Amino acid sequence: MILQACLDHGINLPSYCYHPGLSIPASCRICLVEVEGIPKLVPSCQTQIRDGMVVHSLSTKAIANQKQVMEYLLINHPLDCPVCDQAGECFLQDYSYQYGRSESRFEEDKAKKPKKDVGEHIYLYSDRCIMCSRCVRFTREIAGTSELFVEGRGYKEQIAIFPGKPCNNKLSGNVVDLCPVGALLDKEFLFKQRVWLLKETPSISPVDSGGENIFLDHNENVVYRIRPRHNEKVNEWWISDDSRYAYKVLTDPRRLHQAKHKEYGGPAPITNAKAIEAAAAGLKAAAATGRLYAVLSPMMSCEEAWLLGKWIRSIDAKALLVVGPVPSTGQNEIFRHYQTGKQTFVIQGEKVPNAAGIRRVIQMLGGPSTTFDELRTHPDAANLSGGWIVGGYLSTWTSGVLPAALNKGFRVLQDLLHSPFADGVDVLLPAAAWAEKDGCWENFAGIIQPFSAGIAPPDGVRREGDVYRTLLGETGLFNAQSVRAEMGLPFADVTIPAAHKAAPAFEFAEI
Repeated sequence: MILQACLDHGINLPSYCYHPGLSIPASCRICLVEVEGIPKLVPSCQTQIRDGMVVHSLSTKAIANQKQVMEYLLINHPLDCPVCDQAGECFLQDYSYQYGRSESRFEEDKAKKPKKDVGEHIYLYSDRCIMCSRCVRFTREIAGTSELFVEGRGYKEQIAIFPGKPCNNKLSGNVVDLCPVGALLDKEFLFKQRVWLLKETPSISPVDSGGENIFLDHNENVVYRIRPRHNEKVNEWWISDDSRYAYKVLTDPRRLHQAKHKEYGGPAPITNAKAIEAAAAGLKAAAATGRLYAVLSPMMSCEEAWLLGKWIRSIDAKALLVVGPVPSTGQNEIFRHYQTGKQTFVIQGEKVPNAAGIRRVIQMLGGPSTTFDELRTHPDAANLSGGWIVGGYLSTWTSGVLPAALNKGFRVLQDLLHSPFADGVDVLLPAAAWAEKDGCWENFAGIIQPFSAGIAPPDGVRREGDVYRTLLGETGLFNAQSVRAEMGLPFADVTIPAAHKAAPAFEFAEI
């Protein structure tokens, strides 16, 4: 299509209803262009290019249409930009500045429409809606659940939900990203931050093995929201709601912030440096009386697992490397187009991001290894005298019956959230969350993807990579790219994606 060809080559054309992942209704009409040989303006989003076609997007007719469309859209739009969450990334603001008129000619009273609660996470401000229908098409064509529809006709048109059927599907948050104006807003982000204050960092979703690409939007060391990052091979333009709200664990009241060690039968506060020394000394002493083990959590990055495995093997060459628990729902959640039945999105049933990566790292390190479940019946379990256990899960993972080997000997635990198990170990180290460190994960399909730290860990928390470098006697801070180079292929070829490009400067056109 003309519009997509222009966008692919850095030529900006205005559009509201068009989205490359959805069907093309050509309803907003602001993208009309003049094509030589065709008497009327044509919608660039719906007109295919052909050899020899000559298109004018800045002709007198095209610019006059853009100004007319903007004037119609703004007739009833409320002037509440100062309080609207979309301000700063609103297509209406940008296009009004670029394509609209400097003054309004509308003298009548604006029509008032209600604010609606349309789902667990979503508010609909109907008076801001421009009826682009992106949200309706998404719930039909991607989610396949069809909760949203267009109610009424003409100037009475509104987006609505069917009675008793709120927009609560597992992909519902994507309609907020799709909305080009401030009509659909996220309840969790409402009135929290101005978007021009936020900085974005490319990252990967930690909630499952799908490896959904995301942006962390943060300011002053706080993550305020998560948005999808386009990746044609993994998640296209969409993410699940679980991924969207994964940032909540960063401020969970159960978050660990203090290193501790066992003293007089109970946990006592200690500095991180002292805790690392105590952990190393305790495991070296335990190695003299039996075998060591390391539970490598599938929440760890591949680089962290490599460093911890290397260190534990430096103490005990036959140390047992264990793949941490891999929680799973047992089946994937599949979304389909409401008419064709074509598969549009999959939420993976494996609820950890890096099980495949941990297995690959253990295979690269070689030596004895096992899974968490097989540790219960492993022939060497009785000889284990101590180990390093990594958690880092987004919820409590030690609520079930643990293997007997984890309830004896000298135990060091690195974890994100407090649990009864954390109170009984010999040394406890608070862990950093994925948004606070660099690394890479391997998803279920074998795609290795890097992620970057958006914010710093809370006070009292050291990144795992820095801890392992200290244990290995190395100086300086952890550098994921250097560790990947040490690991060799396929990790050595993994690089951080290029920074997100800002939109080009506006080009003004007046008649």
